[in-house]
Amino acid sequence: MAECIHGFDEGLCDVCYPRTPAPAPRPVTSRTPAARAAGRAGARTPAGPAAPATLRLPGRRVHHVTHLRTLESIALDGELRADAEPDVDLSSATTRELRATATVPDGRSVASLVAFAVSPDSTRWQELREGAAGSHWSDAARAARPADLVILAVPVDALGADVVFADADAAGVATRFAVGVESGTQALRRLHATDPDFRDAELLAVGPVPLAAVAAITVANERVRDRVRELFADAGVPVPRIAVYPPAFAAD
Repeated sequence: MAECIHGFDEGLCDVCYPRTPAPAPRPVTSRTPAARAAGRAGARTPAGPAAPATLRLPGRRVHHVTHLRTLESIALDGELRADAEPDVDLSSATTRELRATATVPDGRSVASLVAFAVSPDSTRWQELREGAAGSHWSDAARAARPADLVILAVPVDALGADVVFADADAAGVATRFAVGVESGTQALRRLHATDPDFRDAELLAVGPVPLAAVAAITVANERVRDRVRELFADAGVPVPRIAVYPPAFAAD
């Protein structure tokens, strides 16, 4: 099965394969009072489209955005660590504090886990490439150009069974969590009914995540691609697949 630049099977990525508009609703026809009463008796809350059978966490890729300078330190460490001090911290102090105090169901703090976006075009990534306005982001994030950033794609299968799915920002007070791959898949399928693009969902993994688990790195241009190759070579670690895909870094 062919896959797109974001690691999805062909046809399943809304960025590379935009959805076609839904057909216009059929005209409403009048019904008898008895038929209307029967319809009300059996009425249910409308749901979104059913989740496709292929919608599962196993086999899916999740995404971690970082600054090119921070990627250099990650390459030297050979792993992604939740406790690592980023060379360029994109998150604000407020965000760091909220994630340090928020907890997943077993009591671990959100900040103690390595965070990945479930969608390749997540809300946070959209905010970041559009100028990083708002309290979620640091001054360093606002000063960074989209081309200074890179997107690491990691298969869920490489993260182990101890993952936590968050159906929205993991530090949000109304966010719901599902622990484990199987429960996370069920939560992902439920979320599909209201947010089929999963723009706010996160997957949290126990670190460290070895750099060898990274399946692909998406960059904005050839200059950044060459720089990524250099820093991996300098660190003495294998270079993952590097995809140059400028549209992923363009503001909407």
